[in-house]
Amino acid sequence: MIEIFKPQTADDTRDLLAWAVSEKTPFEILGNGTKRGFGHAVAASHSLDLSGLSGIVDYEPAELVLTARAATPISEIEALLRQSNQRLAFEPPDLGPLYGATAERATLGGIVAGNLSGPRRVQTGAARDHTLGVEVATGRGERIKAGGRVVKNVSGYDLTKLMCGSWGTLGVLTQISIKVLPAPEKTRTVLIAGQSALDACLAMTAALSSPHEVSAAAFLPAPIAARSRVSYVAGAGAAVTAVRIEGPPISVGVRNTALRDLLSTFGDIEELHGHNSGAFWQEVRDATPFCGGDSVLWRLSIAPASGGAVLDALGGLGVEGYLDWGGGLVWAACGDGVELARQVRALAESAGGHATLARASNALKTAVGVFHPQPATRAGLSQRIKDGFDPTGILNPGRMVQGT
Repeated sequence: MIEIFKPQTADDTRDLLAWAVSEKTPFEILGNGTKRGFGHAVAASHSLDLSGLSGIVDYEPAELVLTARAATPISEIEALLRQSNQRLAFEPPDLGPLYGATAERATLGGIVAGNLSGPRRVQTGAARDHTLGVEVATGRGERIKAGGRVVKNVSGYDLTKLMCGSWGTLGVLTQISIKVLPAPEKTRTVLIAGQSALDACLAMTAALSSPHEVSAAAFLPAPIAARSRVSYVAGAGAAVTAVRIEGPPISVGVRNTALRDLLSTFGDIEELHGHNSGAFWQEVRDATPFCGGDSVLWRLSIAPASGGAVLDALGGLGVEGYLDWGGGLVWAACGDGVELARQVRALAESAGGHATLARASNALKTAVGVFHPQPATRAGLSQRIKDGFDPTGILNPGRMVQGT
């Protein structure tokens, strides 16, 4: 039976880890557990429940900075930001429903630990690009601070960015300072119906290369578009290419007209406004087309120009998917099987990218690994970093690399 520890402060967390080091006792690190299915099963008999480390510590709208404890729900942060017409610019996804968890329970610490971002990444970057500072309890039983509350407060190694994407294997995030930005006054999404994946990538590239400040670009093949809750998308009866622009009303109006003119050569143009636009991009952000099932799910990160060819090649393997990040991110669902998994990963590698097994049985994860294999030199560097922060291997052992 797993023993659960629930610290209430950062010092409690540090003290628990100091005890774990002395006893060589590994911990599974959890916020609200919404992404527990991402990665390998953690080899630990104790669980560190961080849900007690929740709440806004400081928010200065004029300075565009918010500081919160790690287990603060993203939904709570976004509700506060809306009061000042601000937002988290990297558009954090809510992946909980992919793993059977309740929606709107993702935490700030979980998003930063996974370095997760949504469709706006093509314009504003990932979570790590907006994380200014962190407080961390390390696998040495020490409490450290990295970064600060301003963009320029960086000296020595950038440990803040190192924690982003480490999935709790280097340290336990207890507090995070993050940059926020003004929310747009108006949003428009231009839709092109009936394109092939290859033509969609050409259209998205043209839009993203234009001066019209595109904030998202995605392509949904017809079967996936038909599952959208947005009637304009589901009723298109064809594949849908979507391009979003945001900003002040006058600017959006001018850029929207110019973008429609630019993309009119690629096919028939439709348009989504405020609510429908928001609902559509939330579906793209959260991989909603693949929620509620148990199919094997992949995230392929590749060069955007290769997105259409990769999606077509996946279709040839019987894999269903769609494109985000202008073609640079492929969400792909398929059946179980080691050989098929190896083909998917080889396809990503041939396109100069990598493939992460986002959802699968433990047997398939064990057979092929969750994260794309690293070259020997990079894997050695990663292990040395892990040894430096967590020498006794007490933090989420095995989650990223089996056996470590």
